[in-house]
Amino acid sequence: MSDPVIVRPARPDEYALVGDLTVEVYVDGGLTSPASPYAGTLRDAADRAAGSELLVAEVAGEVAGAVAYCPPGSPYAEVAGPGEAEFRMLAVREKARGKGVGQAMVRACTDRARAAGLSAVRLSTQPDMDGAHRLYERMGFVRTPDRDWEPVPGLKLFTYALTF
Repeated sequence: MSDPVIVRPARPDEYALVGDLTVEVYVDGGLTSPASPYAGTLRDAADRAAGSELLVAEVAGEVAGAVAYCPPGSPYAEVAGPGEAEFRMLAVREKARGKGVGQAMVRACTDRARAAGLSAVRLSTQPDMDGAHRLYERMGFVRTPDRDWEPVPGLKLFTYALTF
C-alpha cells in the first residue's frame, strides 16, 4: 500500500522549496525556459502565498507537489469569473507522478471552492500537457475554448472548468 497524500497549506519555511520544485517541474518538463521571466514568477512562492492559498502535497513526510488555489479576488486569478475560483502552477515532482498527488491537490482546490459556495473552478494549461488534461477530464473538468488565451504572444493556453 502506498503512502497517503496529505494536502495542506505551505509553511513559510517551505516557500523556497516550493519555488524550486515548481521551477524544476516546469523547466525540466519543457514548459518554460529557465531564462524566461515566468521562471522567476514560478520561483516566488512567497508572493503566491501572499496572493493565493499556496498548498503542498506531502507524501511520507516529503513535499511532492504544490499548487496555488486562487479564490475570488486573488491577484493570481487569470481566467476565473465572478463567483469562481481558479488554480495555478500545479507541479508534481517527477518521482511522485502516478501516485495520486496531482489529483489530491486538484481535489483540495475543488473542495475549497465548493465549501465557499462558488459556482466553478477554472484553470489554464498548455496544449501539450496531455497528462494534466487527462487528469482534469477524469475529474469532471471540461474544455472551455471560448476562454483560451495568450499570456504572451505565441503562447496559447487551453482553459478548463468544473462547474458545481
